[in-house]
Amino acid sequence: MAEEPFILWEDRYAIGIPVVDEQHKELLRLTNTLYEACRQGDEAARIHFKEAVHSTVEYVKFHFGAEEKLIERVKYPKIAEHKQEHESFVRQVLEEARAFESGKSFVPNAFVRYLRDWILTHIAVSDKEYAEYIFRLKKEGALNTGV
Repeated sequence: MAEEPFILWEDRYAIGIPVVDEQHKELLRLTNTLYEACRQGDEAARIHFKEAVHSTVEYVKFHFGAEEKLIERVKYPKIAEHKQEHESFVRQVLEEARAFESGKSFVPNAFVRYLRDWILTHIAVSDKEYAEYIFRLKKEGALNTGV
């Protein structure tokens, strides 16, 4: 019988913007891939984990870029704070990736749990907040873009 994924997408994580929700699902899928790499426990796992970290970092940068373009387009008032959250997260992930690659003490399981917790908290708080702002603009007729 197959193991359950580390984290399953739940509808409560959706912010209601389909393209963003799909990107969030991909972030969770990548987190599951990292978790599976952690469980392998040998040199192959280290190689697989390194590749998975690289893929995750690249996708996170893509996703954050797309999200920031969206909130810039709608003139979201808390864009500076939102970008700062993204920058801090990327900095932390890159520091962890460098530590891993240089052979420093690194606990992959703790790293994957950090990713999961940060992503879900960010979606639940910050992303839902900008989504509510966008939906309010749409309701007021102040937004005529295809968001």
